[in-house]
Amino acid sequence: MGGVESHIFQVSQCLIERGHRVVVVTHAYGDRVGVRYMTNMLKVFYLPIIPFYNKSVLPTIVCSLPYLRHILVKEKVDLVHGHSAFSSLAHEALMVGTLLNLPTVFTDHSLFGFSDASAIVTNTFLKFSLANTSHTICVSHTGKENTVLRGSVMPEKVSVIPNAVDSVAFRPLKVRKSIHRVVTVVLGSRLVYRKGVDLVVGVVPAICRKRFGEGRVRVDFIVAGDGPKRILLEEMIEKHNLQSRVIMLGELQHNEVRDKLLVKGDIFLNTSLTEAFCMAIVEAASCGLSVVSTAVGGIPEVLPEKYIYFVQPSVGSIQAGLEKAVLDVITGDRPDPWEGNMFVSAAYNWRDVAARTEAVYQAVLGRERPSLATRVRNMWEGSTMAGPIMAMLYLFCHYFILILDCFS
Repeated sequence: MGGVESHIFQVSQCLIERGHRVVVVTHAYGDRVGVRYMTNMLKVFYLPIIPFYNKSVLPTIVCSLPYLRHILVKEKVDLVHGHSAFSSLAHEALMVGTLLNLPTVFTDHSLFGFSDASAIVTNTFLKFSLANTSHTICVSHTGKENTVLRGSVMPEKVSVIPNAVDSVAFRPLKVRKSIHRVVTVVLGSRLVYRKGVDLVVGVVPAICRKRFGEGRVRVDFIVAGDGPKRILLEEMIEKHNLQSRVIMLGELQHNEVRDKLLVKGDIFLNTSLTEAFCMAIVEAASCGLSVVSTAVGGIPEVLPEKYIYFVQPSVGSIQAGLEKAVLDVITGDRPDPWEGNMFVSAAYNWRDVAARTEAVYQAVLGRERPSLATRVRNMWEGSTMAGPIMAMLYLFCHYFILILDCFS
């Protein structure tokens, strides 16, 4: 379960605890299709839409509309909340929500550029998705600035509510790990380009060749995660004969991350090239690990320098930061692990996130809904060329819903 899925699950549980009824809608996962119930009777709809690449579905709009309309009407939904700019289903749900005259909220968990082709296309669709969205939530102030620029959203319609971590589930070992002959560095992320896997390939062999301190301590690595860049790590291990020094765990379930990865290590390494928040470094700090991370995106907002070593996204800078962290771990010049856990518990609490999200819900529910003409005009004015097309598509979906209403 990734960061966005974990966010949705945890906030849903806290909202249920606060007396709300929550329904989650997602696409099919393998043979998991239909309705399932999770903890505290959280109802999850797995739509019969098959992912085509990397657990993502094609943006169909019209094909998913009957499903989404049926769920929103039958479940008597009062508000639609979509997550992630990468999720086409979330954007489609937001559009159907506005067509049914429901208030909508969108949470953006990522940062995007402005120059490459994929960013231009994604930002254009985001602009149309947010044209009629009641309110937007970002997980960091850097993320807010990015979303305001990408989506042409008024800053007053964007709030910052960070992610959180279950500090009880992610807790240090009862007995502090002693350093004898080996310091263990752990990495946990999707093995894709934006997570900086190419940088890891340059750093690991150099660190493995060195010995640190008077005790000639060596550094080993444990890597968790899967993705298209995994082959680079496997080639690196073969090339430098690091089979006994670098352990590849593969993809882990979220409830396995603490026991199989984090508490096995002394230092957590994050080499992301772009990141709006990065829950992984908070989970690592909660488990008492020293964190070495690239200072990109919203990461400098997340942890104080007491718990983290900031580096630049380059092999030399990451290597230098990692060497300093290793020496500090060997000499014991680091905060107590439980101190990090207590900081995370106070700063990043899911109940607090749910309460702040609820405040956004109350605000948008009290606002007057825009008319159909206003919503169509917002689409039309979104872009010189694509705007009229999206406006006509929006009107088509409006009449499609009217036809479905007649036959339901």
